[in-house]
Amino acid sequence: MKTVRVWKFGDAVNTDDILPGKYAPFMVGEDRFHTFAFAHLRPEFAQEVKPGDIVVAGWNMGLGSSREYAPEALKKLGIQAIIAKSFARIFFRNLVNLGIVPFVSEEVVDALEDGDRVQFDLQKGLVVRDGEVFRLTPPPPFLLEALKAGSMLEYFKRHGRFPE
Repeated sequence: MKTVRVWKFGDAVNTDDILPGKYAPFMVGEDRFHTFAFAHLRPEFAQEVKPGDIVVAGWNMGLGSSREYAPEALKKLGIQAIIAKSFARIFFRNLVNLGIVPFVSEEVVDALEDGDRVQFDLQKGLVVRDGEVFRLTPPPPFLLEALKAGSMLEYFKRHGRFPE
């Protein structure tokens, strides 16, 4: 298991909170739009986040417009998973398509604090903080297959079909 940092957010974090529209790829460039992730909520986020870190959030994570570049910015920064109490439907689907694993767990969201250092095993759905073990529903095999390719799209490009 890898030790990662928890970035905790509250309820109703919308796609404009994740990546404000004025920082969309067509506004600032494909090469740097991700550097503005959470620019208004957590200005330090894009500079301090490390590949493998996880985002933890409350109810209705990712509500708002279906802009795919919001979760894409998180992917480019190396976020591997988001644990939330619930997700907006389109955002959830965009996460899966891009290769960020969405986990739903009220217990884990309530237990973890911003800045916690945890051991995280994405494949097994395990979070360990100071010996305390939290179990998430592991990702389905099809998603793990897609993650090996980088995303659902990359898997499709390589195999001409989606994983089963």
